[in-house]
Order: sequence, then structure tokens, then C-alpha cells
Amino acid sequence: MSSECPGTGKNSWPELVETNGDYAASVIESENSKVDAVVILVGSMVTADIRCDRVRVWVDKNRIVVKIPTIG
Repeated sequence: MSSECPGTGKNSWPELVETNGDYAASVIESENSKVDAVVILVGSMVTADIRCDRVRVWVDKNRIVVKIPTIG
């Protein structure tokens, strides 16, 4: 992603996998003020567009992060 979104600062948060999704979103937004973190349930339909101002935080039914949050 970093080549598609130059100058965006930190672009992935592997350390947030297995944490609470709302907590993860708040950490992401505090570490990179250029993005909005959106908590999304795994299996939900989303658009396929790449956006340098968005991080999708994929969570399971217990709101635990299941994928590495990454800009895009």
C-alpha cells in the first residue's frame, strides 16, 4: 500500500490483530491523523476502491480484529 499512498505515515498495524476493534481504530487514528479507521464485520460487503485516507479494521462477531489493519 505504501507505494500507492505516499506520504501517509504509518500504513499498517499488525500489533493490533487480536485486540478490540474500537480500541484498534482509536490507536490507528491517534498514530496517523491522515486516516479514518472504520470498524467492519468480516464478511460485510465493501467497495473495492483504494483510499489513502481510510483504514478498514476487520473484526469478528466479538469485535476482535482478525486482519492486519492497512491503509487502503
